[in-house]
Order: sequence, then C-alpha cells, then structure tokens
Amino acid sequence: MERRTFLASLAAGLPLACRAPGAPTESDLGLILTVRGPVEPSALGTTLVHEHLLVDFAGADQVSRDRYDADEVFETVLPHLVALRECGCQTLIEATPAYLGRDPLLLRRLSEASALQIVTNTGYYGANDDKHVPEHAYRESPRQLADRWTREFRHGIEGTDVRPGFLKVGVDSGALSEIDRKLVEAAALCHLDTGLTIAVHTGKGAAREVLGTLTAAGVAPAAWVWVHAQNEEDRSTHAWAASEGAWVEFDGVGPHSMDAHADAVVDMTQAGYLDHVLVSQDAGWYHVGERGGGSYRSQTFLFEEFVPVLHDRGLSEEQVRTLLVDNPARAFAIGVRRLDPPDRRGRVTPAPRANGRP
Repeated sequence: MERRTFLASLAAGLPLACRAPGAPTESDLGLILTVRGPVEPSALGTTLVHEHLLVDFAGADQVSRDRYDADEVFETVLPHLVALRECGCQTLIEATPAYLGRDPLLLRRLSEASALQIVTNTGYYGANDDKHVPEHAYRESPRQLADRWTREFRHGIEGTDVRPGFLKVGVDSGALSEIDRKLVEAAALCHLDTGLTIAVHTGKGAAREVLGTLTAAGVAPAAWVWVHAQNEEDRSTHAWAASEGAWVEFDGVGPHSMDAHADAVVDMTQAGYLDHVLVSQDAGWYHVGERGGGSYRSQTFLFEEFVPVLHDRGLSEEQVRTLLVDNPARAFAIGVRRLDPPDRRGRVTPAPRANGRP
C-alpha cells in the first residue's frame, strides 16, 4: 500500500465530531478537547502529539500578541497544515504554553481553515532557566496555580470559549528547582481536579523526580507524558517509565535524528512497551521576532520519511497505527488517573541542571 494511502486510511471513518464548547466538566470525561470543542477519542485519528505553530521566546514579562500580526501568521502557517492534512494527519496537539505564544483564537482559526483538529493546553513552562514563568507563579502556592489552570479548563482561556485539552509544564535538567517542583505539584492538583493529561517537558536526569512528585501527590503514572524522552542518555529509563505506566514521548523526529528515533521506537517495541510510546516532531514554529516568522519546519516529514523507516525496521501497519492513532487517543482522553493512597515518594539522586526547549 502506498504510504499516503496507508496514512490516510488510519483516519478513515473518523469524522470531525466536534461538539459545542463550554460543556460541563462531567460531560467531558472520556473525551478529548480540541480548540473547536470535545471529540470522541475515536475521532482523533492520526495524531501528532507534540508540535508548535507559533512560539515567542521573548520571556514572560515581554510576550504579547502585539508582537506579531495574526493574519501574517495565519497565511504563513495554513499551507503547512493543509499539506499535513493531505498526508493523512487528522489531529495536531499544539504544545506552546501560556507566556510562550499560546494563542487560542488563532489556533481555532487555523483549525477551521485547515480541517485539522488542534488541541491546546494550560500550564506554565519552567524550562529554559524559568524565563517563561510569570512573576505571580513564584508567589502563589501549587493550589492557587492549579486553580488558575482549572478555571481555564472549565470556563475557557483568556475570556474565550476555547478550552485546554491537556496540561503542559516544563522543568530544567537535573534536580527540580523550587519553582519547577511547584509547577509539577500544581499540575498534579489540576489533573486531580480536571482529568487533563500532564505533559512535562523534562530535561535530562529529571524524569524519575518528576514522576516521583506526581505519584507523591496521588497521580498515577498513566497521567504523565514524558516529553523529550529521546534526550535521556540512560535508555533504560525509557523502559522503566513505561513499566510504571507512563507515556514515553520521542518527539524530535527529523532528518538528523531519524535513525536514533527509529532505534528508540524499535527498542521499546521489542521490550513490549509499544503501547506506551508516542512520537512527534517538535516542528513548525513561526518564530515571533524574526522576519516572516523565520524558517518554518514542515510537519509532514514524519509521514513522508519516518513511517517508511519504521516499516523498514519491521513495524507492521497495525503497530504504526498503535503509535499514531491508538496511543494518542488513550493518552489524551480526559479522566482522573489516581493513586489512592499514593504508593511512592519519589526519592531521587539530584543531577546537574541545563537548558531545554519547549
């Protein structure tokens, strides 16, 4: 079967079943929230679980929608999304958090124009040496931060009726700093309030402490997506996280990393953990502050180049469907995943700190 035909077939029979936004929390259980409203997991289809459409690295004290022309961004990004939809992709999970360029109405406009389902997030990004953490996060408790994010889930983002479909926080490498730990603790509380999946940008050496912090708060590992797992040098940690029940996300797929990512997927498949693996590209990126948004990296590479490599490495069509259709639907469906009582305390060995990417 030709690869475009195969990829398109993954999403066959999965209509855009969006419902009206703003539904009561109880009605969202088991569903996935897109920027156009909730959909059934079966309607998610072929999914990229970690991409960006627009990012602004100015910092939490400077980021503003006045720094870019939304119409220019729309005209720049839309052709890439149309091409992605033509490759058979049906859903894009947009991983840009607040204070880094999240724009819910722009995302909805792009979703409507491209016929691509888009999912946005709530939460704060503590990586990159905390440059994108707003000042109030240092003063507020984890409970207060969680309440902010829960309000976005229940009432919409920034006065709109666009609601987040997952939590996104970020931490630096090594032992968690005070603010990074607070963000993870707040994410745990918000998950227990809302059932939103917690995607944590995780620097090298931080995975065990992140999961320990979540489980100490009573959150089951199945609620956690380990973002940028490919950057962890200790590959045995991938199998450990999956054995705990967490989602292991290899999200930097590109021309220069394709072999390493294929190796990681094959290793997890052979270890019996394919049903805990997510893949994506961390691509796109209209860069605010650069002329014309800079160089936008196409998001079709995974479908045009990486999937054929996975087949060459022995993965079947059914296994690729597990990666791109079944696992995202399971990972991002709304539902509280609780440890009751908590059975871990997250004792870890500190490691050096370093910068990361969103």
